Amino acid sequence: MQLESLTPQLRAALKSIRLAVFDVDGILTDGRLNFLADGREVKSFHTLDGLGIKLLQRCGIETAIITGRRSPQVEQRAEALGITYLRQGREDKLTALRELWEQSGHNAEQTAYIGDDLPDLSAIIHSAFGATVPNGHPLVRREADWCSQAAGGQGAAREFCELILAAQDKLDDLYAEYRGC
Repeated sequence: MQLESLTPQLRAALKSIRLAVFDVDGILTDGRLNFLADGREVKSFHTLDGLGIKLLQRCGIETAIITGRRSPQVEQRAEALGITYLRQGREDKLTALRELWEQSGHNAEQTAYIGDDLPDLSAIIHSAFGATVPNGHPLVRREADWCSQAAGGQGAAREFCELILAAQDKLDDLYAEYRGC
């Protein structure tokens, strides 16, 4: 889980999270862009990540996507998961995040953000908890508070979700529900 390896300050920051924000390409997907012969884009999402997002929501944490590209698949995935806020076509991630704070009533101290590349860097730095993936850009890895063990599109978002829930002492209760206890 890696919770034990976090500083007391980062564990405290995770306890205050009420908004979890996800980049798409490189976080919810493996970052590859796949196109059909007719030019339509195809994206693959991991079910582990989807359940992680739903677990956050069950515990009262709102979820958001901010992505630089526009894709109907992302809109469909966000709708299927019940993601509250969706911002597509936004390379200016920090500006989009600030707009989201204004709309949602949340703030930086309540936000965890996970991204993998340079457009995510400012949002990672300005959030209470900034996370990335092992295949993220080196500067992003250096500036992030935490790095998942799984790569983007391979369960990294699930690790991020479970880390937040573990820090808030909610994960064991969720696991017990699945055990039927």
